[in-house]
Amino acid sequence: MKDISIKDIAKLAGVAPSTVSLVLNDKAKQGRISDSLAEKIRIVAQQHGYKPNQVAVSLRTGSSKILGLIIEDISNVFFANIAKAIEDEAEKYGYHVLYCSTENNTAKGNELINLLVQRQVDGYLISPTAGMENGVSDLLKAQLPVVLIDRYFPSLPAPYVLSDNIAGATEALEYFIQKGHRNIGLVTSDFPMMHPQQREAAYTQTLVKHGIPVHPDFVFKVPYTALHQEATQLIAGFIKSHPQLDAIFFTTNYLGIHGLASISNLEMKIPDDIAVICFDDHDVFQLYKPGITAVKQNVPEIAETAMKLLMHQLSADGKKMKMNKVIPTELIIRGSV
Repeated sequence: MKDISIKDIAKLAGVAPSTVSLVLNDKAKQGRISDSLAEKIRIVAQQHGYKPNQVAVSLRTGSSKILGLIIEDISNVFFANIAKAIEDEAEKYGYHVLYCSTENNTAKGNELINLLVQRQVDGYLISPTAGMENGVSDLLKAQLPVVLIDRYFPSLPAPYVLSDNIAGATEALEYFIQKGHRNIGLVTSDFPMMHPQQREAAYTQTLVKHGIPVHPDFVFKVPYTALHQEATQLIAGFIKSHPQLDAIFFTTNYLGIHGLASISNLEMKIPDDIAVICFDDHDVFQLYKPGITAVKQNVPEIAETAMKLLMHQLSADGKKMKMNKVIPTELIIRGSV
């Protein structure tokens, strides 16, 4: 069935197409069109399912009312929650969101930036992977509104919003030490971005602060590309080869989930045989007995702040606002320590 056009509505309403155009673009007052006629035109348009051509609207107004969101992996609970929260926040400002995943593939990430540029989105919310500096830099050079989420590039002046990785990880390590643990392992990813690196740095700094020896072999890096079964076997091997470990800090929730499977396969009990804390909470951690202590990221605040930074850039006074935000985390204490 052919979509109804402005000319069709004009014919049905008995007016000129230019009159319909003024009404549907909220310019009835400027065109000196009476309220009754404007209402008649809107009713006709609604009854016949008129939908404006968004490309034409974008060309005419210079605004698509669409934002582009590029995240790491939509199947990851943290990023799925971020996407939903961003979508909810965008709706408050009258925007729709197109979102897609890089899967930590640099080439794909840069392709997605180009795709969104061609789509003429109004702003970009990006959780970049390593190697996307050039793509983000091009957006900045074009003076397009950009906010980075969860990680950033120190070499680029791009606004960013992320959790306080250092403070959150430090609080977790301090809690281990408070509970008497000294042989603390770290399971992290080989992903070359700052958030796992910051969490690892907090691990080292906290042990040094308390005079606890830092053993390089207590730090295990799981390949980012490892699937669940492989990662579970690798972590189990690490734990088995270091029987002196009395606690492990997992730097991401997906590594924590792999780790719980590893510990279960080794027939070890939490916290009797080994204590566990994970950065980034997950529903599984609430259900797992005895409950896994976790560093919770404030997803709603991250999303709300990112949208505020983006909206300020889209407004005339956007450059007057401090554009980098670090959001506090919360340690959720359960029975795993």
